[in-house]
Amino acid sequence: MTRANLSEQHDPAAVEDYRQQARYFLEKARRYLAEDDLHQASEKGWGAAAWMAKAVAVAQGWEYRQHEQFGVVMYNASLLLNDSSLTLLGDAAEGLHRNYYTRKRFLIPEAIARN
Repeated sequence: MTRANLSEQHDPAAVEDYRQQARYFLEKARRYLAEDDLHQASEKGWGAAAWMAKAVAVAQGWEYRQHEQFGVVMYNASLLLNDSSLTLLGDAAEGLHRNYYTRKRFLIPEAIARN
């Protein structure tokens, strides 16, 4: 029996799949924000960023299998593009993820929308 090839490195179909999922999560984040469900808006915003980072990682042949690799992918992307703002965007996405564990009274809708 032949094992399935789970490698996605440089797989255009996988990149597109991750991009589509990121767009879906971003749309959901916007809907949750409009409904004042700040926790779900934050978590879907984080998901959109994470899935887009997965698309970049696959396209570049970088490993991204675990949450803690998100920052590495963002850093590597910033070096590749010579754009240090990508690390700041990564920090904003990580902040969205932390919001899920924050009491609603301390969440700021405008900050969530911006991030």
